[in-house]
Amino acid sequence: MTAAYSDPGERRTFVPHDRTSPPAGAGLDPGRGLTERLVTLPDGRTLRTVAAGEGPGPLVLFEAGMSAPAACWVHTQREIGAHTRTLSYDRAGYGGSDVDPRPRTLDRLVDDLTALLDVLDERAPVVLVGHSWGGPVIRLFAERHPARVAGIVFVDSTVAETMPAKNAWLVAGSFRVMGFLARFGGAGLIERLTLPHGTSPDIDRADVAIMLRDYACVRAMRAGAREAEHIVSARPLVRRLQQAGTPDVPTICVQGGRVDRGTARTRLLLNDTAERLMHDTRGGRTVVVPEAGHLVPQERPGPVRDAVIEVLRSARTRPGAAGPASQETAD
Repeated sequence: MTAAYSDPGERRTFVPHDRTSPPAGAGLDPGRGLTERLVTLPDGRTLRTVAAGEGPGPLVLFEAGMSAPAACWVHTQREIGAHTRTLSYDRAGYGGSDVDPRPRTLDRLVDDLTALLDVLDERAPVVLVGHSWGGPVIRLFAERHPARVAGIVFVDSTVAETMPAKNAWLVAGSFRVMGFLARFGGAGLIERLTLPHGTSPDIDRADVAIMLRDYACVRAMRAGAREAEHIVSARPLVRRLQQAGTPDVPTICVQGGRVDRGTARTRLLLNDTAERLMHDTRGGRTVVVPEAGHLVPQERPGPVRDAVIEVLRSARTRPGAAGPASQETAD
């Protein structure tokens, strides 16, 4: 807990950081046009949130992947903030948020998300956007609180079919390796390993620097490794959530289409499963981005932005009937 920031409404003055591991409680520049705020949960822990935009809503809530802080959404959040209110946040242990002493299970992650929205008095339906491990997080939130969901965008979401023990071991091992690199000043190497094809030219270097500050560090890798410990135990829950489906709200899956070395089977499973899930979702559809791998928001953010705006507009108009499921290829 960070006692110095116990006021849930406190805003902070930003100070520049070039540290390998940004400490919790230190002001972190959220990026141009975005506002940082610390929120205290009922148990006393503090989560760092980042907001952009204004208007009646619905609020767009961004949920990042494993090892990824709020900063990974900086570019897309700014773009969506031109249309509505938006919120991203550092899960416990990331960026400026306190470490959670309890195990970081999927249930615990959703407990935190729910508590955060409650403290912020965001009880109206929200549009949920989840990348990678953020996908199961928003699925579980939607099952628990269907009336609080206005729309859903899955971005290359983790699915049960890609969660065997071997994959979980590889994920946890990669976080340990990158944590070691970060400890010894290897942020540039982490960037090249994570994004071998680079980031989209639409994302300026100032935003990339903010992403790397909070991602290519020991703190993020340690938090990611703690979440990865529960991948295998979460698999039955994720499978059940997939079988149960999502609330009857506008829903889009944005999938990477590029097959990188060693990912052919995983890519097939991810995209086939996404297409099947959207086929079973009334009005759901899948958008495949051929030039992007798993990190769609960083490699090709345009289709993610477009999907969120489409779901946002559909949520606002609340059409009485949705069209049939379909699959598209993004240009």
